[in-house]
Amino acid sequence: MTDLGGIQSVEARTIIVPLDRMTRIARRALREREYTFVRVHGTSGEVGIGFTVGGAPATTVVREWIAPRLYSRKVAQSEGLWEELYHDLLLIGRRGVAIRALSAVDIALWDLKAKVLGLPLAHLLGIFGDPVPAYASGGYYIEGSGLQELEREVASYAESGFDAVKIKVGGVSVAEDVKRVRAVRRTLGEDIKLMLDANNCWRDYQSALRAIRCFEEFDIEWIEEPLSPDDVDGHRRLAEMLGTAVATGEIEATRWGFLPLIRDRAADVIQADATVVGGITEWRKIAATASSFDVPVAPHWFADLHVHCVASIPNGIWIEYFTDTSILNIMKLFEQSLRVERGFAYVPTEPGLGIALKAQELDRYASDGWA
Repeated sequence: MTDLGGIQSVEARTIIVPLDRMTRIARRALREREYTFVRVHGTSGEVGIGFTVGGAPATTVVREWIAPRLYSRKVAQSEGLWEELYHDLLLIGRRGVAIRALSAVDIALWDLKAKVLGLPLAHLLGIFGDPVPAYASGGYYIEGSGLQELEREVASYAESGFDAVKIKVGGVSVAEDVKRVRAVRRTLGEDIKLMLDANNCWRDYQSALRAIRCFEEFDIEWIEEPLSPDDVDGHRRLAEMLGTAVATGEIEATRWGFLPLIRDRAADVIQADATVVGGITEWRKIAATASSFDVPVAPHWFADLHVHCVASIPNGIWIEYFTDTSILNIMKLFEQSLRVERGFAYVPTEPGLGIALKAQELDRYASDGWA
């Protein structure tokens, strides 16, 4: 049996990367992304990398709560370590930054394990399919951009070979969004799937139902996050009433948080994000639960990470892919890009996640040092 070695140290760092232009989704203006990066140093000499959207609060949780509990523990004990850390963190939060911090550490541990074994992470998890279908994500409300810019954007996705595209809704009136969706459908034609992401914009079931009905003529593949993530019953009612699939779960966490969504048929597509739910360890439990109910999984964001996750499960249907770094700008910090061709993402051949960080770029955007 291969000895994976021990944990020598755990470091975290806050990286804040400004967006190129002010950007909006339904209820929030976006000017920057605040990331927490984690490095787990093993006695093997390998270093595992993890990350999440969390910023300084998540970085603090890693440094003050998680790192001291991992010193000199065995890398192979990651499942037991997850349970210990989760129960220790109950005192400061069952969701939010506490679980995001745990997610980043867990991802780093999986990266470390795969590097020690000399395997791409997807191969360690167990390959089900490679390459993985990817959809092009965009269509944000960007300062200074209108319908023509949106049409050019989605046309570029079609020209690149993507057979599915997602855009935002909910940031303007329903009537204005109908114009946007009509223009996108006209540009894409009938054969390319079109998803809409509402980012929790509607406050109640009736408002959401009225709005979504206005989009149905455009043959929508799914409506994403129509309601508050806590309104499980509202999502269930929408899933029952609509011909359009309901997708949600990108800001839900842990297997216990996802169980009502899956069990009560409140989502037709689960969008579990390994950087939010508790890491890869917890993500796989959620995906397995969804599989038991024949619910597909299409993770939120971070294609470089989720290509490994989706490649290793039978019910993974897509990863979300951004073709540039203007929105999901964490890719500015990576040495290499994920290989995506004609709407399919290929599992990296390097050991671990296949992610190497640009040290100079990290220093450029860092608000603190590794500690």
